[in-house]
This record gives sequence, structure tokens and C-alpha cells, in this order.
Amino acid sequence: MSAATGSSATAFFAVTAKPNDALDDTAGIQGKIDAAGAAGGGIVKMPAGTFIIDGKLRMASNVRLEGAGPETVLKAGPNFLNNTGPAGGYPIVTTAGANNTTLTNFTADQSGDTLNGNVAGRLSEYAVDVRDSRNSLVKGIHTKNPFTYSIAFVGGSNWCVKDSSTQSETNGKYTELDGIHAMNTAHGDIVGNVVDQRKGTDGDDGIAVHTFGTEDAHDIRIVNNNVRGGRHGAGIDLAGGSGVIYNIDLNGNTVWGSPRGLEDAYYDGTKQMHHIKVVGNNFRDNDIKSVGGAVDFERAVTYVTMTDNLACNSGGYRLPAGTGNTSLRNTQTTLC
Repeated sequence: MSAATGSSATAFFAVTAKPNDALDDTAGIQGKIDAAGAAGGGIVKMPAGTFIIDGKLRMASNVRLEGAGPETVLKAGPNFLNNTGPAGGYPIVTTAGANNTTLTNFTADQSGDTLNGNVAGRLSEYAVDVRDSRNSLVKGIHTKNPFTYSIAFVGGSNWCVKDSSTQSETNGKYTELDGIHAMNTAHGDIVGNVVDQRKGTDGDDGIAVHTFGTEDAHDIRIVNNNVRGGRHGAGIDLAGGSGVIYNIDLNGNTVWGSPRGLEDAYYDGTKQMHHIKVVGNNFRDNDIKSVGGAVDFERAVTYVTMTDNLACNSGGYRLPAGTGNTSLRNTQTTLC
């Protein structure tokens, strides 16, 4: 749905900052991103090891920021809270309007377990922050110790997050720790990720599609993800308001161990969601065992297709009567 390919640049810009030395590496990595951007694009390659980030990395258009795998760690340092990103928050890395970017093969550790992230602007930017950008690819990114949303897409269009993971492990420190969050954005793919917001007690929604203000969120595909939502949220949350959520395709996901599987929620308005497909998903071992434990459209919706889903030890399905709504071949069992 996104057609996102990310950066197509081929020139290499090797990061020479030394990992594992406890020194701030922000300038060393940012310098290579800036050089690649000035050259019209490039691959900024980072080796394995832990890089301390006390600043905020900002992508340039046509740049690919690439690690060696999960063992390349961008870790918020002891002075990370002393400055903010361009939107007033605390991202490890933000696209901030850059187009044709790729973030791949590294771990982003926001250090929320050791820092006190309860600061002004905590929810203004996010650990991995794709913002107001087009053609953005996030692949093989792993997040740890968040004090805000882990991987977020805000505004912009044509983005994809795949083969990535999030986790929330803190207890009693934070609220609103969503895993993958798409807000006021369009034409996105959330595919093949592992989201676990319930290793600790602070986690919120596993995957959320959200409108805030009057902007819409639409044409988003959520496919083949393994999701556990935190105790403050749901596995997957369609969070509407004054903007409309529409053209959402949820297919082949496994949602487990969450308070509820899939739900709708409303925050700053009541615009009706429409054209939602919930097909072939597996909801298992979620907390609510009654109607709506697996799927809960609590308010009026239209053109919702809910077919061929399986709910085991997770309650059942709620879909109000409405124009174009269809519910067929959805099964419910008490044991998985």
C-alpha cells in the first residue's frame, strides 16, 4: 500500500566514531548524515557496538542510516534530556521532513530505564520518529527502554515499517508507551513486526492508528505482525477523533496476551471510522473473555468487513449494525 522503497543511494559514508567508549557520538554520526545529504544521498554505515547519543540525530533526504544488526546500538546518553529535537521532543533519530530515507539494522535504546523521561515534550517526538516525510522505510529496527512511543509515523505519507521489534519493560515509571504508532498519516505498511508492550507494567497499545485534530489517517495496511499490547491499552487500537480513520487493512496478525485484541477508541471527536478490513487474524489469550474481547467496535462504523478471524480464550466480537458492515466465519473457542 505504501510503495515505500526508502533511499536508493549507493555511495558509502562510514562512521568513524568509536563505539563502546562512553563518549558522545552524536556529532560523529550526524556529520556523516549531513555529508551524505549534501552529496545528494548516501549510505551512512555504522559498525557493531554501542554509540552514545546525547543529541538528536536528524536525517537528510536520500540517506540510508544502516547498522550491522541489533548489535549496533544507538543509546541515549546521560545528557540526552538536556536538549530536544526539532519538534520539541526526545528522538534518538528523526526524519523531520526529509524524504526518501531508510533506517535499518540497528537498535534504538532510549534509556528510559535509567533516565527520568517524565519531562515536558515527552510525547512531542518519539524514539524512532518518522515525521512529515515521504518514502520512508524502517526495516530491522529494534527499540529498547522507551519513555515515549517506540516507532512512530507522524504526518507525511508512503512509509513502511517491517521486520522490526519494540518492547516495553519498565514498571511504574511511564504511561502511553505505544509500540508502533501512526498518527495523521497515509499510505503506510506495518508488516512482519514483533511488538511486545507487556514485558513490564507501563506499556500501552501495541499498534495504534491515531487521528489528532482534524487530520485523517488512511490507507494503512497492518499485516502479519505478532503483537502483545500493554496493560494500559490494546493489541491494536484505532484511535479516532475529529479526523477520520479509513481504508485500514488488518490481515494475518496474531494478537495475544493483551487486555483486548482490536478496539476502537475516540479522544478529541467522534468522526465515524469506515472501510476497515479485519480478515484472518488470530486473537488469543487476551484478558477480556466476554463480547468484544477479541474485536470491539463499540461505536457506529460503516463498511467494516470482519471475516475468518479466530478468537481463542479471548472473548468474542462486537460489530454494530451499519451500512456495509459484514461479519462472517469468525470463530470463538475457550481454549487455544
